[in-house]
Amino acid sequence: MGIVAGLDSSPDFTRIVVCDSDTGAVLRQGYAPHPQESPEGGGRPADVDPQAWLLSLGEAAGGGLLEGVQAIGVSAQANAVVPLDTHGNTVRPALVGGDKRSQVAAADLIDALGGREAWAQAVGSVPQTAQPVTKLRWLARSEPEAAARTAVLLQAHDWLVWQLLGRPVRRTTDRGGASGTGYWSAATGAYRPDLVELALGHQVVLPEVIGPAEAAGTTPEGLLISAGTGETQAAAFGLGIGLGDAVVSLGASGSVMAVHTEPLVDQSGMITALADATGMHLPVVTTLNAVRALRGTAELLGVPDLESLSELAMKSTPGSHGLVLLPYLEGERTPNLPHTAGTLAGLRRESMRPEHLARAAFEGMLCGLADALDVLRLRGVDVRRVFLLGAAAELPAVQAAAPALFGTQVVVPQPADYAAIGAARQAAWALGVSQGALDPRTPPAWQGAVAQVLEPGEELAVGQAVRQQFVSVREQTHPGAL
Repeated sequence: MGIVAGLDSSPDFTRIVVCDSDTGAVLRQGYAPHPQESPEGGGRPADVDPQAWLLSLGEAAGGGLLEGVQAIGVSAQANAVVPLDTHGNTVRPALVGGDKRSQVAAADLIDALGGREAWAQAVGSVPQTAQPVTKLRWLARSEPEAAARTAVLLQAHDWLVWQLLGRPVRRTTDRGGASGTGYWSAATGAYRPDLVELALGHQVVLPEVIGPAEAAGTTPEGLLISAGTGETQAAAFGLGIGLGDAVVSLGASGSVMAVHTEPLVDQSGMITALADATGMHLPVVTTLNAVRALRGTAELLGVPDLESLSELAMKSTPGSHGLVLLPYLEGERTPNLPHTAGTLAGLRRESMRPEHLARAAFEGMLCGLADALDVLRLRGVDVRRVFLLGAAAELPAVQAAAPALFGTQVVVPQPADYAAIGAARQAAWALGVSQGALDPRTPPAWQGAVAQVLEPGEELAVGQAVRQQFVSVREQTHPGAL
């Protein structure tokens, strides 16, 4: 079939991979940071001019990178919302990321619709600060003139696809991106315009949601552009996960997602019912404390980095001599304990050694993620294998403990640009369907990720005992929280 490209426009950079459309083998790649100024006081800006995404895209594609490419897929950061006026111009910079300005707006929206359960029933998620619907509420309250001029809403990948196609009258998105907005339901496959009006104060034009294998359009030069999707969905597609697979991501916070056949309505709001990039569903459960718990422990113990903390933890034994860390250092979302703090239990004279606290930090982080996995399992999601992502997945202390604590096979993929690869795979699918070579219900079978496979083996019973020790402390400290 030829060659295709996938581009991933993350919060900080654009990465492009060019792949063989039959096998998925990466042939060429490009990279460029977004040209954005650092905000005062550091941190990531809450407002970004979308033109920065186009500029870095052009730089990343330089040097003839896209020569011979027949189709392009676009992945982009989730939750960015681009408000446009009636002429298609940006009303204000895009609102991106987990914007703390929206905290009050999220609470207002929850109350306005009648509570968390009402939102879960309506769109499969409860408003959070990062979601577009919450950002719209903030915009209406804080910048009413900009809100009033907003006539069209696009997300980052929608806007990029629209620009690549030359800003046509038709604007499109995909199920995956739409499912994260807070105003589209994966259960019904339809928008809730009333929720947009509840947030923004008036109706707007929303992009058409097209199928996973459909093309958004073709450029005048004949380059096919696929539907595009959010980074989360693209990374899952790039990894090649399917039914029975879960992905655990280890960042400062953690997330657990799994492929499922149907959307999940969770009245507690712990599950966000996303759609995936294949026509299936991708329920996600988030924890606020993952690698940040390890970094905090490293600072407390005076060790220079996570590698040193891992080395120290490996000198202890499973169960950390009775030490249990509930790593709720930033409050917690799973379980829903927004105002709590962390807990260190099981202190005895013999357990008060650096290596035991180091081990307890790793076990506490992984047990917290195992709690998130159980939220999905208890709702009928099949988890037979866990993909472990993030730099911390390479640490020996994580790899030693994770299979037994999760109670399943753990796969640690080799680091790669999985979101960009997923976008390229989507492009290959749309190209194949347009040529009559692929079924719109079956994506191209690409090579799986190169990975290390870890089995629980004989450690399973010990790991489950450690897990039970954690659950007992959690239940004693926060009864009925899960």
